[in-house]
Formats: sequence, structure tokens, C-alpha cells
Amino acid sequence: MSEFRFRPRYRGVAWTSIGVGGGLAGTGIAMGLMVLPVAAGAFGIGLGLAYLLAGSWKYRIVTDDDGIEVRDQKGTRFRLLWSEIKRVVASPSTKTCFIDGGMPEHSILVPGVGAPAPYSISDSATLFAEVLAHVAPDRVKTVETLEQSESVPKTA
Repeated sequence: MSEFRFRPRYRGVAWTSIGVGGGLAGTGIAMGLMVLPVAAGAFGIGLGLAYLLAGSWKYRIVTDDDGIEVRDQKGTRFRLLWSEIKRVVASPSTKTCFIDGGMPEHSILVPGVGAPAPYSISDSATLFAEVLAHVAPDRVKTVETLEQSESVPKTA
């Protein structure tokens, strides 16, 4: 059994928001409690912390010989047997794949290098390899990049 955790992809932006917000708030306090800089700074700190502490980062993907499942702190969100996966669109050059579970809420994007996703997954290259090793080859479509594929639903 292997476990892969969802991770925030834009940690640098969040930490920058916290740092700039802290600087603004500190400056506002040092200048005699100026309301606008203190409020803007607190807002920046809040946004950065909200992103880093979001519930999305508690999700994890667990694979075993029978299938793949997505879990959170409350338990299993959904489970797919390898044989239930409708198709996989895979980009070996970027180690990115889209796992089609038949319904949008049972599908997974495993983002690799340069993939457009708001999250990353720990050790995604290993997860990519596990998916391709377990899904029947006739259900795997190989593409150069997922962005160029017409087989992957576009996100809004």
C-alpha cells in the first residue's frame, strides 16, 4: 500500500502574502496604528494562512493491489478498483495523468511538471507509474501533454 498526499502548489505565494502582510501590519502599528496598513496586512496574513491551512491539503491518495482511493481526515471519499477506471490519459514526458473514474467527482488529476493544477501530490512520479502499471493498456491513452489532449475535461 502506498500513500500520496496533496500539497499546496503555490506555497511561495502564500508565504509572500504572509510576509508582506506582516510588514504592512508592522509598519501600520509603528506609525501609530494606521488603520489601512494594519487591516491590509492582517488581510494578507489571513489569506496566506487560509491557503496553507486549507482542508484540501488533508486529502491523500492510497493505492494497493486492488485499487485507488481518495481519503481525508474523515475517511474514504471514494474508491475505485483498477478495473473500474474508465480511462487514463497520460503524459510520460511530464509524469501527469488524468484518471477518469466515470464521474467528475470520482476522477483524479495527478499533476506532474508544469501541469495546471492548484495542488501537487507528494511523489507524483511514483503514483503516475503505479497507475500505469495497474490499469489495462487498452484504457491508457498516451499524449505529449494533457493541455493538448482533447480527451481531458477542461477546467473553468
